[in-house]
Amino acid sequence: MTMERLNKALTVNLNDLKAKGTAKGAEMVVTGVKPAEGANGPRYFIEGHGKQEFIKMNANSYLGLSQRADMIAAEEEGARKFGVGPGAVRFISGTHAPHLALEKKLAEFMGREAAMIFSSAYVTSLGVLVPLCTPETVYVSDELNHNCIIQAMRLSRPAGKFIYKHNDMADAEAKLKDAIGKGKRALVVTDGIFSMRGDHAPLNELVAICKKYEDQFSEGVITVVDDSHGIGAFGATGKGTEEYTNANVDILIGTLGKAFGVNGGFVVASATVVEYLRETAPMYIYSNPITVSEAMASHKAIEILESDEGLKLLKHLGAMTKKFEDGLKTNGFETIEGPHPVVPLMVRDTPKTAELVQFLKDNGVVATGLNFPVVPKGSEEIRFQVCADHTEADIDYVIGLLKKYATGH
Repeated sequence: MTMERLNKALTVNLNDLKAKGTAKGAEMVVTGVKPAEGANGPRYFIEGHGKQEFIKMNANSYLGLSQRADMIAAEEEGARKFGVGPGAVRFISGTHAPHLALEKKLAEFMGREAAMIFSSAYVTSLGVLVPLCTPETVYVSDELNHNCIIQAMRLSRPAGKFIYKHNDMADAEAKLKDAIGKGKRALVVTDGIFSMRGDHAPLNELVAICKKYEDQFSEGVITVVDDSHGIGAFGATGKGTEEYTNANVDILIGTLGKAFGVNGGFVVASATVVEYLRETAPMYIYSNPITVSEAMASHKAIEILESDEGLKLLKHLGAMTKKFEDGLKTNGFETIEGPHPVVPLMVRDTPKTAELVQFLKDNGVVATGLNFPVVPKGSEEIRFQVCADHTEADIDYVIGLLKKYATGH
């Protein structure tokens, strides 16, 4: 009887989500992958669509590494040597040599003293922010920060939260000034790349503001940046928003599951911060690490990015991103311009957004529509994501479809 009552209550909640339009609904199931061939990039098969081939324009794998033979070989080698799972949390017996090698590689790549890996980037933000927040800590946070940052602040129970207007550095400074006297430590936190829009935080300006007021807090003003969409896909050598804005933040969070094409999250910081987090972050202490296979594949991804081939991938990614943006503008579509491969098509109408997403899917392209009330009314969009394994032919095909939709023929 107890479950019947619970099921009834949860059904009411689910129906409410569906009525509001915020329910995620059935998940798209990928049943197979056709490797890149000729002028075409990879094609995907989706459950319920038989042999129809799809171009994915909604993947985070910005460098297109996950299908590469050398990446697959690295992961397979890890499984052969160490098995398919770590078998324990890190502090018991779950730490393997490739985990340490990856952390060393990440620290070197990002120019930090130390790094530690978590099971995901979402967990990393929780595992960094919650332990660093004391009852005498205040947050200063961008209003469009990712859900992982929002949830971390809620769990932290800080002395105060000060939310500034998106990328408005005058308002960020005003909020930091408002926080003076409210806590000993200020954690100023922002996304590097904002995943819905593809725009980036002006980290150089933000760091300068924080330095200006650091003496007003006895434990300092600490910049924390989640650059999960930036690292590996942004900046001249793929080091993310820091590199693009010529900034140096205190604590940097990233992911292994986007540009690097694998799975897991990480943080790079001073050796002291990392040691403290290893001792205090429950999301790290009580959770298994990524597999050895994933660690070895991630290590390989960084090696590729650091090579001449990595620079070529970044150059191609930039060229395909610009080609796609130019195609949108040429055909009268509104976008938020920028060099990052998240390219939003601003539709600004819920029914039209849903209609266009379906039109694309009917013609072999999957993209993510963001409708009211997930986004504010008038801000509805389709979020396209360009990857380095997209070819010129792929981009031309998608732009051609959008032109066909816009012109009606």
